[in-house]
Amino acid sequence: MNMLRRTFLQSAFGASVAALTPRLLLADAATDSRFVLVILRGALDGLAAVPPYGDGNYATKRGALAITAPALRLNGLFALNPGLAQLHERYRSKELVVFHAAASPYRERSHFDGQDLLENGTTRPGVARDGWLNRALSVLPAARMRTTEQISVALSQNLPLVLRGENQVNSWAPSRLPEADADTLQRIADLYSTEPYFAERLQAAVASNEIAEGGMKGGGRDPLGQFNQLAAAAGRLLVTDDGARIAVIEASGWDTHANQGAEQGQLVNRLRVLDSGLDALRVSLGPAWNRTAVMVVTEFGRTVAVNGTRGTDHGTATCAFLVGGAVNGGKVIADWPGLATSSLHQGRDLAPTLDLRSVFKGVLATHLSVSESDLESKVFPDSRGASPLEGLMQRA
Repeated sequence: MNMLRRTFLQSAFGASVAALTPRLLLADAATDSRFVLVILRGALDGLAAVPPYGDGNYATKRGALAITAPALRLNGLFALNPGLAQLHERYRSKELVVFHAAASPYRERSHFDGQDLLENGTTRPGVARDGWLNRALSVLPAARMRTTEQISVALSQNLPLVLRGENQVNSWAPSRLPEADADTLQRIADLYSTEPYFAERLQAAVASNEIAEGGMKGGGRDPLGQFNQLAAAAGRLLVTDDGARIAVIEASGWDTHANQGAEQGQLVNRLRVLDSGLDALRVSLGPAWNRTAVMVVTEFGRTVAVNGTRGTDHGTATCAFLVGGAVNGGKVIADWPGLATSSLHQGRDLAPTLDLRSVFKGVLATHLSVSESDLESKVFPDSRGASPLEGLMQRA
């Protein structure tokens, strides 16, 4: 009878908690540093997000999509898109590093394979079923860590590949189901009162959801409101003393094949969404922002030339961002190949000169204290040619 009762309670607990709240466990971690990975799915146009207005070939090659008199200049060569005003403030505050002509080792143009390789951390898509950030959990300093499940969280309905692997992690997303009223919660709590295992997890689930959803009102189907909600929730989950320390946020909708726009249009609007969400994360983190690094990446870039529908097609190199109070920012890192036809990859794409794995390695090594040997042998196998970038983070 006891076994049957426990089996019944396991089933009931799983169903009721799924109805009450998304899954999340928070706990102490071995580091007080926070790391957030934002994946922009669909291939962000790096030449639009960070226009190289100072390149003599830029205006001609970009045509109607060129931003030739940018207001948000970074230096004499690069600027930020007008939709990234808050990121420009972070740059001026020396909290933003901009990377350009960056790419993973992938050189084809499939979204599926490009995202797979970006997240699995190898040199070929499909060769690994786990992600580099999950593998990194195994080699984080673990003196105070209880479980890897408690240090990381994906703010997504499904667990992204970058966090999949042998280390169990959790995901959180705003519930799509009606909230249970106080009476229902109390009845479930009474049901589990004689089962410490389930009572403790129900209490933790409810508490975690209250932390994540604190202050979340409105938003609905508005993408700006939704991304702001996720970003602000990530801050609340990371800021507590016993909270998670690593989070992954996904944002789709960056595949701009048609009607992309320049200073105005759909891409600028989407970049404003990203910009506002990143700032919501900063505000939500409060003082913990000073110990935070946020990496923003996409699977590949887009063609230099405009296509026949006033958009851009799948390309190769693109831009990436590293922002946070712990970042040694106020600089652009780019071995700029130029936009002359002879300099383009396959005669059509911005040529890659920076391996994104070098950026990831630099952040993991300095910010999360992962050893270089572990980075090369476990986190990013066969990556000796991608040396960790130095000087990305402020030294404590």
